Amino acid sequence: MKTMQMISCWLVLTLCVYGQKTPPYSTQVVIVGGGAGGAAAAIQSARSGAKTLLVESTLWLGGMLTAAGVGCADGNHGLASGIWNQLREAAYKHYGTRNLATGWVSNFNIEPRVGDSILKSFAAAEPNLTIWYNTRLQNVRVTTGAGGVKSINNILVVDERQRSRQVRARVYVDATDLGDLLAAAGGNFWLGLEADAAVGEVVGITQPANIVQDLTYAAILKDFGPGANKTIPKPKGFDPAEFDCACNTYCSNPSKLYSNVNAQKMLDYGKMPNGKYMINWPSRGNDFYSNLVARNASERQKALDSAKQKTLRFVYFIQTTLGFKHLGLAMDEFGTRDGLPFIAYHREGRRGHGLARLSIPHILHPYATERPPLYKTGVSVGDYPIDHHHREYGPTFPAMEFPPVPSYNIPAGSLVSNNVNNLLLADKVISVTNAANGTTRLQPVVMLTGQAAGLMAAQAALQQKLPKALSIRQVQADLLAAGAYIMPFIDVKPSQTNWAAIQRVGASGVLRGVGKPNAWANQTWFYPDSLLNMQQLAVDLGNAGYTSQGIDWSTNISTDALRQFLLSLAGANTAALPQQKPAGTWATRAEAAVLIDHILKPFDKPVDWNGELKMP
Repeated sequence: MKTMQMISCWLVLTLCVYGQKTPPYSTQVVIVGGGAGGAAAAIQSARSGAKTLLVESTLWLGGMLTAAGVGCADGNHGLASGIWNQLREAAYKHYGTRNLATGWVSNFNIEPRVGDSILKSFAAAEPNLTIWYNTRLQNVRVTTGAGGVKSINNILVVDERQRSRQVRARVYVDATDLGDLLAAAGGNFWLGLEADAAVGEVVGITQPANIVQDLTYAAILKDFGPGANKTIPKPKGFDPAEFDCACNTYCSNPSKLYSNVNAQKMLDYGKMPNGKYMINWPSRGNDFYSNLVARNASERQKALDSAKQKTLRFVYFIQTTLGFKHLGLAMDEFGTRDGLPFIAYHREGRRGHGLARLSIPHILHPYATERPPLYKTGVSVGDYPIDHHHREYGPTFPAMEFPPVPSYNIPAGSLVSNNVNNLLLADKVISVTNAANGTTRLQPVVMLTGQAAGLMAAQAALQQKLPKALSIRQVQADLLAAGAYIMPFIDVKPSQTNWAAIQRVGASGVLRGVGKPNAWANQTWFYPDSLLNMQQLAVDLGNAGYTSQGIDWSTNISTDALRQFLLSLAGANTAALPQQKPAGTWATRAEAAVLIDHILKPFDKPVDWNGELKMP
């Protein structure tokens, strides 16, 4: 009897505790999604002084770089800055080498578990940052004001034990893979292919279509040595013909080859340290088509399970048909029951409508006068070519051709929702065209864009402003202070003393860079040691709002003469311009940048979200 009473009391106490309504959680910034962009956003938001909550659906940070297993990061090897560079430096220290180009595409290949560990160490160092793992977005409450513009009041999240909690913040960041927070808040977005005519591009799309890029359930294989047999159980429905011509080692018709490489070369594509291989092979490998955006949770899971099964069939194909039975799933990597990553690698989802939108013409010709100078508002940089995965959609997919592009920057307005007042966009949710997403989606770019979104969120929260009211120049200045590029000049590094001045002057439109397509690592050169081109300087100064007379624009100019000239433009009382000195002492572009930055301070002139100068 006494035991029954004790049990009854325990039940009552349990019901009382769990029956109580959990009070709302209040903070300054909430970031939904702890992927490559979301993790960087959260770390930077906290570093910027804002109380920040990161809501992540898995137990890992890093998303596609870690939890999805794509630890071979593409792009930005020559544009290493900000949190992306901090990750690289930590990985170099972990592995004891600065050469992590273990594969033949990426210059940076790390084990996913290592990436997660590094990002968690960054997060643990931030007292302003709280992270809720195994927690997902459940609902969003918004209010709608004049003109249909919305504001997020709060969100509802649920953890792995199905416990819900309301969360309130001043500013929210959508860093989910598919743009789920944006959609739940009623934000405007694009999805799928866009007709060339609608976006001013020429890639071969005549009609819009609700088609996104292929996703991939990656796998990490480990070399267990000669004689080992790590062959997995034969997956249901396995047929080696499914992977016919994934490599030339097994190919019935060489004309079907997308990549004419042998089996070992195919594996070496994603070779990682410690005898591991990332299996993320697009050429008749484990890419999988499914547009998950409009599907509910159970439908998404069904499609993802099918993607998993395809990857397991590909692994079995590698082990048996190709003869690599000594390569087995690295069960020590993720700790999952099937040995596969926690999540799939999503290349594309919803793309939000921002205050600005990056398209291929902006990337190709940033200085063109027929378009707004979005480059002046740059907050992150990228250098990867436009790379789309559409082979698994089927033979009816239209042929797309992408032009070679230089490196580029992403405008600040691409991170600000145009109809949800307190929402910023990160990861692959930013405002870009479908085609441009093919380069902005890569891990380093996403990390740098996420860092910018986190900084903007913190500024808005701390200044009690809406993101659209932020000073773009202040955002850029703070990014420079954090060691992050705003202009993609490959030949002036953050470690150089004149780097920040050149970045500021470049972002003001004075002293332009020269873009060059370059295989898998595109470039924009500043040429700091080249002589100053006075004719181009005249054009640049005019575009920056300066007018001048009494100088010969057709010749070079000495550093002293340039200083005197700039002082006169700035309104200082100066003596007559000195005589120009003999050749060999003419001003270089780097010297000119430092003088222009110091004397004229064109970066101090505010710009709007289109990069146009704000009128007083």
